[in-house]
Amino acid sequence: MNKRKLRKWHRLLAPIIFLPLFATAFTGVAYRVGRTWFNAPPEVGKFLLYIHQGTFLGQDLRVFYVLLNGLGVIAMLISGIVMTGIFRSKRIQD
Repeated sequence: MNKRKLRKWHRLLAPIIFLPLFATAFTGVAYRVGRTWFNAPPEVGKFLLYIHQGTFLGQDLRVFYVLLNGLGVIAMLISGIVMTGIFRSKRIQD
């Protein structure tokens, strides 16, 4: 895939992936920090895990939420790394 198409796909997918990924990351961190440092009540923890695990979508769609979140992270990571050019061969200039 050429670089232009890769950038186009990355730019298209990034805003779509951002919201569920942000919700998962934010609620995961908030749960752990809230329970450990601030002794948040169990009701707050249950609510945060409800969002974090995608339970609000129901039993059937929850699997797809987790799967698409994971695939989205992998896709953004790979396309971002490829666009940096880290793995390009170095050209020797005279």
